[in-house]
Amino acid sequence: MSLAMTFDERYRAIDSRDARFDGQFVTAVRSTGIYCRPSCPARTPKPSNVTFYPTSAAAHEAGYRACKRCLPEAAPGSPQWNLRGDTAGRAMRLIADGVVEREGVPGLARRLGYSPRHLTRLLTAELGAGPLALSRAHRAQTARMLLVGTDLSAADVAFSSGFASVRQFNDTIREVFGMPPLELRARRRVSRHEGPAAPAPGVTIDLALPHRGALDAPGLFSWMAARAVSGAEVATASTFARTLRLPHGPAWFELRLDDLGRVRLRAALTNLADLSTLVTRARRLFDLDADPDAVDESLAQHPELAPLVDALPGIRVPGAADPHEMLIRAMVGQQITVVAARTALTSLTAALGEDVAAFAALPSPGTGESPPPSRLFPTMAAIAERGPEVLRGPAARIRAITGAAAALADGSLTLTAGDDAVEQRAALLEMPGIGPWTADYVRMRVLADPDVFLPGDVAVRAGAGAVGLPAEARALDAWAARTAPWRSYLTAHLWHAVPPKPAAPRRVAASRIPAPSLMTTGGIS
Repeated sequence: MSLAMTFDERYRAIDSRDARFDGQFVTAVRSTGIYCRPSCPARTPKPSNVTFYPTSAAAHEAGYRACKRCLPEAAPGSPQWNLRGDTAGRAMRLIADGVVEREGVPGLARRLGYSPRHLTRLLTAELGAGPLALSRAHRAQTARMLLVGTDLSAADVAFSSGFASVRQFNDTIREVFGMPPLELRARRRVSRHEGPAAPAPGVTIDLALPHRGALDAPGLFSWMAARAVSGAEVATASTFARTLRLPHGPAWFELRLDDLGRVRLRAALTNLADLSTLVTRARRLFDLDADPDAVDESLAQHPELAPLVDALPGIRVPGAADPHEMLIRAMVGQQITVVAARTALTSLTAALGEDVAAFAALPSPGTGESPPPSRLFPTMAAIAERGPEVLRGPAARIRAITGAAAALADGSLTLTAGDDAVEQRAALLEMPGIGPWTADYVRMRVLADPDVFLPGDVAVRAGAGAVGLPAEARALDAWAARTAPWRSYLTAHLWHAVPPKPAAPRRVAASRIPAPSLMTTGGIS
């Protein structure tokens, strides 16, 4: 990965203009005072003039401005922040989620267990910039995306990006990009990765979300369609839309592919200040910051997996738009099929979720055959209080679900994208009714941890047996160790490899024959 690369390896990457490394580091050129993405088409600078930085914020702090030609801020985010479970990686995930804008550096430091001063020292030593500079760089990236990809007014862009004032926004854009905001907008180009789309009636935002490498979009949309909670989510073969609670109010968003194969985001928000957070969560949901070339190259080295990689290049591991919701969905789905879990979650949402009437008037996703989602997934407090009235199944499981919801509601259990993986897993395992499968599945989805394997999962074992791997949990787990640090992607491939369900005998109800691809020892929600 990029942070472990030598100077010579990085220099070869920029000399070959290798787009696989875009977003993983930036190249600062002393003779020009600018920094670029690795694939910048400009002439390769002399090695003596080059300094590599892990983040654009570090380049900003060193006095460099962004290249006007390659727009390094338009690159996908670095996969390092998911691969790394250390403080720097956790901090970057929380900064991208808008924690500094909402809680300041003290809030970020408190979440990570450090004093603000020590956290600043740690991040500066590790990443070349402190939390304020890293947050400022993230705001600049969001602002550039909105200036180039939407027709929002400059003032709306400023506040949507998290700036406290239009003046601060203007000064930052001038400093980072070497031009005022409106000039940056005037230079925008319509290309495969940039450019505004025609505004959709009734939708506040419509912009492109960049990603690197191949993208198994059909697999993502299929995953979402199988698990869509009616009322709160709608999925088709080419779109996924849902409602979501954000810090300043409810939001609606839709992910789809356009005619050029770009992932596009349409969104309506209660408050534009939540836009940056929404973009981050949408990217995490579709794993858009992954490095599929590195994943595919590594997995394809194993003869048993090479055919799977060839068949599904760019496979992604779906993330979580709401960590709390993800835990409840995983617990509801334990020991039952995906279809049964979806039915239970739909009933829970219909009974305890709240309607957002404004979203009902939005354009329907995809073909328009389904109404747009206009109901929010229930709050943890509502599930804790009224869950026993709605949930069905063993009493112990219902108590476990409502107990977890109560712990999330009162703060005795925390669950965020910035958690330490080991501590998060231990905290979940202490909760009644949560076993290793659920804790690891939540870690895979919430932390976007690329190295989680689920050897006890029925579907994983079925897929493993189908491709010639050991089907017994312990032996499979031992074999999977050789695919580290990409075991989450191995898991996704094995889910896809599950043989189709055989046709049910006429005299036996089909509903009584569980499909291996839809079952695990804990469910897949």
